[in-house]
Amino acid sequence: MARSNASSVPTVRDVAALAGVSPMTVSRTMSGGLNVRPEVQERVREAVEKLGYRPNQSARNTRLSKPTGLIGVAVTNLGNPYYGQFALGVEDVAAAHGRHIVVGNSGEDPGREGSLLADFAARQLEGVILVPAGKGGNPLGPRQLGGVPLVLATRTVEGVECDAVLVDDANGAAAGTAALLADGHRRIAFLGDVAGISTAQSRFDGFTQALAGAGISLDPDYLVIVRETDAAAGAVRRLLAGPNPPTAFFSANNRTTVGALRAICEWRDGVPRRPARQPMPALASFDDVELADLLGIPLTVMSHDARALGAAAARLLFDRLDGTTAPAEASPAPRLVLMPVTVRRY
Repeated sequence: MARSNASSVPTVRDVAALAGVSPMTVSRTMSGGLNVRPEVQERVREAVEKLGYRPNQSARNTRLSKPTGLIGVAVTNLGNPYYGQFALGVEDVAAAHGRHIVVGNSGEDPGREGSLLADFAARQLEGVILVPAGKGGNPLGPRQLGGVPLVLATRTVEGVECDAVLVDDANGAAAGTAALLADGHRRIAFLGDVAGISTAQSRFDGFTQALAGAGISLDPDYLVIVRETDAAAGAVRRLLAGPNPPTAFFSANNRTTVGALRAICEWRDGVPRRPARQPMPALASFDDVELADLLGIPLTVMSHDARALGAAAARLLFDRLDGTTAPAEASPAPRLVLMPVTVRRY
C-alpha cells in the first residue's frame, strides 16, 4: 500500500499499512521485537527500509517528559584531525553539564548539512554546534532547527544571527605573513581558497594586507586556488620548478599544508633535482603541523587551539540552555568570541 502523500515524512501508520500489521506491532518491532514473531519483524523492517521511515524521537521524548541529554555537533570533514580536537572540546564541556554529544559530518555539502540538521531537530537534541558547510553554508539549514539553540563555529552564515566562535583569521594570517617578510621573503605564494567561505576570505585578506603593508603586490602567478592535499603538492612542485620560483609559501589550512610539505621535502631531498644555489623554500601554515620541529624546513605556524575553540562554543551553548543568557531569538545581540592565534617559528 502506497502512502497517500508521497512528499510527506513516512509515519508509523505508513509502515504498518505496507507491512500488513498494526501500528503497535511496528512500535514493538522498533523497540526490540518483544512478543513479535520473527517473520513479522522481517516484514516490518523491510517496510521501514523501503519507506525510509525514522522513529519520531521528538514525540517519544515528549511522551517521556524528559530532555534527550544530547548535543548535536556538525562538522565539515571528520577525516580532518582538527575537527576531532574540536569535538573533544565540545565533549569536555558537555560532559561537565551531564550531556553527551552526537557528531555528524556534512562533507562540505550544504544539502547534506540541511538533512543532518533536520535529523538533529527530529531527535529533539537540546542544542547544536555547527561548522557551516562550504561557501558559507545553506542559510535554510540552521533555520530547520525550529528554535533549538544554535552556535556557529569557525565560520559564519550570511543571514543567520546566532552566537558564534571564530578564529582571529585575518590578524593571524597577517602576523604569519609578517614573519616571512621579516625573514626577507618577497616572492611569497598563497595556497588556499580565497572566496565564499568566510574563514578562507579572512585569511587571504590578512595575507594580502601584510604584503601591501610591505609595499608588495601579489603576483597572480603566486595565487594558487587549492583546497586539498594533492592539488597543493602539485602546485608547489610546479612553482618550484618554474623560472622564478617563490622563496616562501603561505598555506591557508592544514590540508594544503600537508601537500606543500610533501613537495618541499621532495625538493629538499633532490627529487626531482633542484636547481643549484636555490635556497630552501620556507612555509607558513595556518593551523598546527605535527612534528613541526623535526621536519628540517623553515616553518612558521599560525596556531590556535581547536579543542579550546570547541569548548568555547559549548560554553556559549550551555549559557543558553541553562538560562544564563536569553534564547538566541530573544537576544538583540548574538555573542561573538574570537579565538587568538599564536605565531610559532621552527
